[in-house]
Amino acid sequence: MIHIDTSALVDALTGRRRSAPDLRRFIERGEQVQVSAIVLYEWLRGPRQPDELKDQELLFPQDAAVAFGAAEAARAARLYTRVPRARGREIDLAIAACALVHNAALWTLNRDDFADIPDLILAD
Repeated sequence: MIHIDTSALVDALTGRRRSAPDLRRFIERGEQVQVSAIVLYEWLRGPRQPDELKDQELLFPQDAAVAFGAAEAARAARLYTRVPRARGREIDLAIAACALVHNAALWTLNRDDFADIPDLILAD
């Protein structure tokens, strides 16, 4: 299972869609690819075009977004106390916590932002 970070989602579904082939490759190899509610929030607050929103809804329906509930919140809080320079990284820690709680790898284009998070596997 793979959770997508906002950076990869934006790069796959907007502009030149540079990461679309990578997303396609994950899907073709049978990976279950999901978007967390936190990533959905970041995605939806951006300036999205109708075709981008349509593609997002086809691939990652809003009602199927992985929830950020109590278990994810508790994990994110524990991460906050364990990683250096946690302040200002709350959203990234929440995204990582979602992936960890759901035993998913995280696909991100900002690998350095997540490199110090214990037990988090970054998807290639």
